[in-house]
Amino acid sequence: MPTLEDLASRVEHLLVRHAELQRTQHLLQQQVQELTAERDALRGRLSNARSRLDALIARVPPGAWPQAQDTAAGGEE
Repeated sequence: MPTLEDLASRVEHLLVRHAELQRTQHLLQQQVQELTAERDALRGRLSNARSRLDALIARVPPGAWPQAQDTAAGGEE
């Protein structure tokens, strides 16, 4: 049967471990918040870039795009 000192030592160890885990959890939560903010910012930039590309494509006159040649249907390579 463990002694009172053994139990006190184990409880102290568990308390230290608990504090370490709380600090780790706090750091991980901060990291998740930072990464979420970065992801949201990147999504915003992507949306902005798509809008600008769509606007540029809309300015290209019809027929300005080169026609793709179908080489798989018997065309020359």
